[in-house]
Amino acid sequence: MKAQAFALHTGRCSLSLHHFCLCPTPLPIPLGKALETTDLIMLTKICGLSTPETIAAAADAGASHIGLMHFEKSARHLSLEAAAELRGCVPKSVKSVLLLVNAAPDAAERAIAAVQPDIVQFHGAETPDYTAAVRAKFGIEVWRAMGVRSIETLNEAAQFKGKVDRLLYDAPPLNARPDVPGGTGATFDWSLLKGFDHRVPWGLAGGLTPDNVAQAIRATDAPLVDVSSGVESAPGVKDMDRIAAFCKAALNA
Repeated sequence: MKAQAFALHTGRCSLSLHHFCLCPTPLPIPLGKALETTDLIMLTKICGLSTPETIAAAADAGASHIGLMHFEKSARHLSLEAAAELRGCVPKSVKSVLLLVNAAPDAAERAIAAVQPDIVQFHGAETPDYTAAVRAKFGIEVWRAMGVRSIETLNEAAQFKGKVDRLLYDAPPLNARPDVPGGTGATFDWSLLKGFDHRVPWGLAGGLTPDNVAQAIRATDAPLVDVSSGVESAPGVKDMDRIAAFCKAALNA
């Protein structure tokens, strides 16, 4: 089968996916299947981990997912070598998520091959065709984070139906750092999510902390919550007590 050309659109350029060949490969769990078996369990993702100790703390606290960030502009950036080493520290009971931002196709391929995550999460301007191509090629779960500015963001998210396994609704980038999506500690209007007809499995991120995560779950009915800066003592430095407190609050919400 011939490779199909897709594009990742950013404000300044368009990255082609000519070499992501959509040859038949095993697909991951069908969309929504994971939720069918875990819809009574609150899923929690601790993102931006950088040490074996914090991975162990997240697992011990009951986290369902941990995130490894490969994005140089982030305070939580890991080299591929470091991310691959930490991937080996993740217990089988916890899913590993590799975060990439506007990665060119060849860079995404290298990263996925090196780290071998359970899930790859894109947090940039990746199009539905881009995420679908990655999902088909590698046969792993694909998530896409979206900065929520208004109800229009949620309406536009429907275009990812059948193209990703989960959407993460996050706060939009700060005006002071438009090139750094996520991990800012900012929240958005949670009332937009309550009662919305979600067409794609989803999760909530953006400004969550041990103090507000239970309120956020009650306000949105989120099936998954994702935290990074909210469990840190300094940018990029995770606090194991805050990780435990966050998971406890989320699981008891």
